[in-house]
Amino acid sequence: MAASQLRLAADPAPSDAAAPQGAGAPRERILHVFRAPVGGLFRHVVDVARLQAMAGHAVGLFCDASTGGARADAALAELAPLLSLGVTRLPMRRNPHPSDLAALTALSGVVRRLGPTVLHGHGSKGGLFARLVPTGSRARPVRAYTPHGGSFNYRPGTPLHRLYMRAEGLLTRRTDVFLFESGYIAGRYRAYVGPTDRLVRVVHNGIGAEEFAPIIPAADPLDLVYIGELREAKGVPVLFEALARLRQEHGRRLTLLVVGSGPDEAALRGRVASLGLTGEVQFEPPQPIRAALSRATVMVVPSLAESLPYVILEAAAGAQPLVSTDVGGIPEIFGPAAPALVPPSDAAALAAAILRKVDQDPAERRGEAAALSAFVRCRFSMTRMAEDGLAGYAAARASRSPARDPG
Repeated sequence: MAASQLRLAADPAPSDAAAPQGAGAPRERILHVFRAPVGGLFRHVVDVARLQAMAGHAVGLFCDASTGGARADAALAELAPLLSLGVTRLPMRRNPHPSDLAALTALSGVVRRLGPTVLHGHGSKGGLFARLVPTGSRARPVRAYTPHGGSFNYRPGTPLHRLYMRAEGLLTRRTDVFLFESGYIAGRYRAYVGPTDRLVRVVHNGIGAEEFAPIIPAADPLDLVYIGELREAKGVPVLFEALARLRQEHGRRLTLLVVGSGPDEAALRGRVASLGLTGEVQFEPPQPIRAALSRATVMVVPSLAESLPYVILEAAAGAQPLVSTDVGGIPEIFGPAAPALVPPSDAAALAAAILRKVDQDPAERRGEAAALSAFVRCRFSMTRMAEDGLAGYAAARASRSPARDPG
């Protein structure tokens, strides 16, 4: 399938991408490369791209055309007027596939035409493409890479994980700067790939000031809400088991709203039925997070693995009471409140944490949520995220070896 591109402003490639630009011209020409326009990674790219464009940089996106559906189409259409380098979409597979060669060839054509000064890859597939794509003998864009969990969290210790880490090590040679979105993933890189001589910075995901408005509870809220992808790696079966334990051991029938979609939805619905929880659990498709949060007293995040999830940042900012597992970069979000986090895959511990939070004095519960919101406000700024990324590009350009990028 041919690549589709949404172009709302003519912006031809300069004859020399490294040439100085005139007064008022964009300071950088940034092409963000990623696979699926869904989830936290997509939100991160959209936020960064928007702020970069508003700061006067020329920005474009290159991503998959076969995922995201109407929600991705709408988000990209809203962003497109700011993107002078346009939006290019073509099919990409999640896992390695021969079609990757066609996608890489298409990306090379886009790069040669647009002449970006920065190629910023996000996630495993985006990082692969942004660092492998040929750019021509004269162009030497900064190649930045932001992992978002992905291959670093994929079944550590297995042969496939070792293969992924070997590939990450080889791709390091074509990386100018790592912009890790959490200290956790930076640590995974050190543990599984090893030390690097390339520039490394931790640029946390950030959220906007308007997201700190408190969540207003709906009338007659449910007890709990889960918001996220419907697959086993998110720990949803453990949450269901915790609810069954609360009913069996404490006689408590807590209600749960499950908001999301994913490959394991049918299996998860079957699990609810087999545990006899059909009357307590209701499933709904993806929807705006604040609307979903308003419909329950406590949000539960039972994940088995994570990076630095936006869903927790957004809920914490809005002072939504939270119960979460202790995985990935979640302790970085909770800060002083991290001791309250629950071990993953432990239904008994999750049930106990849920019961404590649901039965907690409402004033105390609100106080804990407000304290976490204040901590997040100090540490996870969207504006700082964008500024630190731009600073990372500049530092990488200033520090790289003249022979580092073979083009």
